[in-house]
Amino acid sequence: MMRLYHYVLPYAALLAIISSHTHMRTVSSAGVLGAHLLCSRVPGLTPRQSRICTRAPDAMVAISEGARAGLRECQRQFQHHRWNCSLASTSSSAFGHVVLVGSREAAYTYAVTSAGVTHSVTTACSRGNISTCGCDDRRRGRYSSSGWKWGGCSADIRFGVRFARKFLDAREVEGDGRALMNLHNNRAGRRAVRSGMRTECKCHGVSGSCTVKTCWKTLPPFTFIGKHLFHKYRKAKSVSVHKGRRRSTPHLRLERVRRRARRPRKSHLVYLERSPNYCQMNPAVGSLGTVGRKCNRTSSGPGGCDLLCCGRGYNTHQYTRTWHCNCKFHWCCYVQCHTCMEDTEEHTCK
Repeated sequence: MMRLYHYVLPYAALLAIISSHTHMRTVSSAGVLGAHLLCSRVPGLTPRQSRICTRAPDAMVAISEGARAGLRECQRQFQHHRWNCSLASTSSSAFGHVVLVGSREAAYTYAVTSAGVTHSVTTACSRGNISTCGCDDRRRGRYSSSGWKWGGCSADIRFGVRFARKFLDAREVEGDGRALMNLHNNRAGRRAVRSGMRTECKCHGVSGSCTVKTCWKTLPPFTFIGKHLFHKYRKAKSVSVHKGRRRSTPHLRLERVRRRARRPRKSHLVYLERSPNYCQMNPAVGSLGTVGRKCNRTSSGPGGCDLLCCGRGYNTHQYTRTWHCNCKFHWCCYVQCHTCMEDTEEHTCK
């Protein structure tokens, strides 16, 4: 999945570089020159991203952590599927201009990575880790129609969305159909974070009474967003590029609709090409194959040997596990244990 590597790995490299600079705050305050030197060491950034990095070096840690959180969530959601979001690459191919097939799996990866960056940047703002943002205090001190008061530290989701859009969308410079697909899924990821915002409240009063209630907006757990996007992935929409009239801007339109072709909703995940079956290794389409993957012999769903092994069958490995059990302390002073044994089986795809 070469284009995904081209998309994600710069942020992982960036995190490694920033982590090696324990004086990040000093670099940030030292001026443009120090930030420029730091950002110039990150491979794969576009010129526009490099400029953003130079202006806001203290936000780069949040971007890197957000991209990694997105990939971890992707791997968690797809751990029992033929495509399990395990990305493998070499430094020579990580940033090459090799296009990944525009599948629904690509749609999910772009969306969850965009959501991860949005979530991470917004969290960093609330913690005071980014100098150009903080808490969202636009409604602080106001009262709701229910009588409670806005207070606390509301997550500044507007800044998180705006910064993630500016940084991640800057990678899509080709202007082709694939860029339109990526931009759409980036936006769907950001919208998922915004729509998942929650209101938390705290009561103030004597002996636990709720004489005054203060509320603020907070982010949902990122696993909630990953699961939400996984549902969107299952319902992803097939689209094509529509150029329209001579001077009109190309845009995406839904495929296989009976009535007049219409554009996908902003919350939809969209894809341009059908997914490969991911049964055999084929790096050109982002497939690592399923040979050697662990499977569940008794399951008929995802992760089951029948589906995961693509009908090739599976190997059974038997193990005997031993451990100390039923331990008791005797006075004085030793512990006596029994040895327990269990025969286990492990199944891997042929």
